[in-house]
Amino acid sequence: MRLTGPRSAGESSIVVNESGSRGWTLAAVAASLMLVFALDRVSGLAPVQHLYYIPIILASVRFGYPGSTTAAIAILLYHLANPRVVTFQYTEGDVLQIALFVGIGITAARLATDRRRLHRLAVTDDLTGLHNLRSFEAQLRTLLRRAIVCQLPLALLVLDLDRLKSLNDTHGHLAGAEAVRTIGDLIAGRLQAGGVACRYGGDEFVIALPECDAQQARSFADQLRTDVNACAPVLAGVPFPSGTLSISIGIASAASHAMPATAPNRGDPAHDDAAGEALFRAADAALYAAKAGGRNRIAVAQPAHATDGAPRA
Repeated sequence: MRLTGPRSAGESSIVVNESGSRGWTLAAVAASLMLVFALDRVSGLAPVQHLYYIPIILASVRFGYPGSTTAAIAILLYHLANPRVVTFQYTEGDVLQIALFVGIGITAARLATDRRRLHRLAVTDDLTGLHNLRSFEAQLRTLLRRAIVCQLPLALLVLDLDRLKSLNDTHGHLAGAEAVRTIGDLIAGRLQAGGVACRYGGDEFVIALPECDAQQARSFADQLRTDVNACAPVLAGVPFPSGTLSISIGIASAASHAMPATAPNRGDPAHDDAAGEALFRAADAALYAAKAGGRNRIAVAQPAHATDGAPRA
């Protein structure tokens, strides 16, 4: 789905996720430590001892600061492999080697932690902590491809906060921003594993629910609408009663909404973008129908083959 502007040539639209099993990483670190220890015990050569850096870096990058404690294990094994070091007969090279174990572990952990923090900043919305739009687009493309290939339902919900302008005019923009944040928190709390949500405008949100048909999506939307209406928010330091906030929601389902056949290959990103845009337009039209019906309502887009294109509330 391409709701954002054109991307620069060097900018990737793919969200990079941390991969690999923690168990496999631990096994690899342990095996590497023992292998280097065995070689160090036989040879006692500095080039071999430098190989301790490999498990230290691997553990630090994968687990952050807790992983940097691998340096302590490497130091212990280094002592056991070199009897003269056990008796604390350190040479200048031994001291340097031990210092490098610690320094490399801490540095690698720091770089990995900073990378994860920057990645989170790059893919999340500052106000709500949900995905930002570019990250959501990449996630939705993956969900759509899976839904099409595996013939699974996928629902898209588009919603916004009712009467935000009135709230801003009456109580100030800080109250309005905190109202939007409150909606984001409620969405995050209601979202189940596999679901993806983002804020794509001032008070507008979009939620993708994989393996969820229109009926299940409507149930989810009704629960979320009830949560919002029932909450008693504190906005700009002022407590407000329940019923202060409400949302309108439009729903479209990939199971009932025709996907455009604009690309010969369904795995083609152009087809995935067109499918996401068609689904979004259907959900967005349903949202407008919900707002036109009086707000604090839910509307579901009719299947694409229906003769009457009007969403039903």
